[in-house]
Amino acid sequence: MFENKTLLITGGTGSFGNAVLNRFLSSSIREIRIFSRDEKKQHDMRMDMNNDKVKFYIGDVRDYNSIYSALDSVDYVFHAAALKQVPSCEFYPIEAVKTNVLGTENVINAAIKQKVKKVICLSTDKAVYPINAMGISKAMMEKVMVAKSRTSQDTVLIGTRYGNVMASRGSVIPLFYEQIKNKQPITITDPSMTRFMMTLDQAVGLVLYAFEHGKSGDIFVQKSPASTIQELAECLKYIYRSDLPVKVIGARHSEKLYETLLAKEELMNAEDLGDYYRIPADNRDLNYDKYFVNGNGSIAEFEEYNSHNTSRLRKEELIKLLNSIGFGE
Repeated sequence: MFENKTLLITGGTGSFGNAVLNRFLSSSIREIRIFSRDEKKQHDMRMDMNNDKVKFYIGDVRDYNSIYSALDSVDYVFHAAALKQVPSCEFYPIEAVKTNVLGTENVINAAIKQKVKKVICLSTDKAVYPINAMGISKAMMEKVMVAKSRTSQDTVLIGTRYGNVMASRGSVIPLFYEQIKNKQPITITDPSMTRFMMTLDQAVGLVLYAFEHGKSGDIFVQKSPASTIQELAECLKYIYRSDLPVKVIGARHSEKLYETLLAKEELMNAEDLGDYYRIPADNRDLNYDKYFVNGNGSIAEFEEYNSHNTSRLRKEELIKLLNSIGFGE
C-alpha cells in the first residue's frame, strides 16, 4: 500500500509517530515526513533514527500555511497532532479547540488542496459522551472530519478511535513504574476505574486497517479488553516484586469511572467486522426532514461499548501484555 509513497505524520514526534517509524522504515515507503512544532524532539528523533527516508518539518497545525507547504507531493497523512492531557485542556479549553478542532480543519483543507489521497484522523474514547474539554474537542474533531468527507472528493477522510494506549507519553503505566522505581506509594484514583488496554503496535494496526478498508467519513474502533486501575497497579507490583502500598487519592476533576468506545446511538448503525467496528458516515444531505421526521430504530435495544462491559483481562494476560511492551521480562 505504501510502496514508493510519501507519508506525513502530524505530531510525528509523539509515541504514535515513533511506532509508525519503527514499523515503516524497513519497508519500501519512499519518504516519511514528521510535522511538529517541537524542534528539540525533532532533533532527538533525527539523531536516533539517522535515516534518509525521514524528513522533518517544523510547523503547527494551527497555521494553515505551514501544513499546506509541508503537504506538497504527499500521498497520505496520519493526523496525530493534538492536545491530549485532560488537565491542560480543562485549564485552557480554547487551546484545545485551536489545536484539536481548527487544527484538524487546517490539515483536512490543506490535504484537499494538495490532492492528498487519504487522511487518517486519530481520535479517542474520550470523544464518546465527553465530560471534559479534551473529549469535547476530539468529538468536534470527528464531526469536522465527517462533515468534510461529504465534499472532499478525491481525498478520502477516515477516523480511528481507540482507548488507553499502554505506556504512551503521559499515561498511567509509566507513572506507576516511576513510583515503584523510586520506592514511592503507588497512587490510584479509584480502584474500580476501568480503562481499555491497547499497545502502540495495535494502535498502528488500527490505523492501517482503517487505511485499507475505510470509506470517506468512516470511523473505525478496535475491540479491546480492559483492566481496572487496581489490577494494573497490582500486576506492576508483581512484575517488580514490590511491596509498596497503593494509595487511593480519589477521582480527578473531569475523570470518568469508565471510558466508552462506541455510543449506543452509534451501535445502531455500526458494522461489526470481527475485531473492529466500522461507524459509517452519516451522508444525509441538507434535507432537514431526514433529521426530524424519519426515524431509524430503537436506541433502547442497544448498549454502549465501554471498558466496564468489554472483556476483562485476567492477571496473567495483563502481565503478559505488560511484558510485551517492555515492562519486566
